[in-house]
Amino acid sequence: MNQVFNELDLAALLSLSFSTLINELHDRLSKLGYGDIKPAHGFMFKRIIPNGATGMELAEHLGITKQAVSKMVDYLEKSGYVIRQTHPTDKRGKIIVLTEQGWLVVKAKEEILTEIEQRWIEIIGAERMQMLKEVLTKLVYVANEGTLSSRLRPVW
Repeated sequence: MNQVFNELDLAALLSLSFSTLINELHDRLSKLGYGDIKPAHGFMFKRIIPNGATGMELAEHLGITKQAVSKMVDYLEKSGYVIRQTHPTDKRGKIIVLTEQGWLVVKAKEEILTEIEQRWIEIIGAERMQMLKEVLTKLVYVANEGTLSSRLRPVW
């Protein structure tokens, strides 16, 4: 293996592996006709699934302003991936939900990620992949004081 990779620290290796996965995911989504979906949208979709979310919930989840969320939702709504609906319990509020096209992107994403993980298993082996997942789960669990935080947000 290249000497440069042997000198990378853990943060760089985790970042590079994440970027490699996300870049391939979005390249493949683009080839399927979803080139207008960006990585930040995936983080938003994670919070919308399964039953929708308010703009405030999305802003908190993503760590951005409600105005920034509104612009993202406008973009995704124009593209046909989400719609704003009347909130089921607060008739003055809106909830953002995925459309059929939005669900198709989610399904495509899941299939692509499964294929990528399978290829990575072929490279490092099933046992090592399971060990990697267990070790990373434990590190996240301990770092978050006994919880596996579902607050996935873009860090770039």
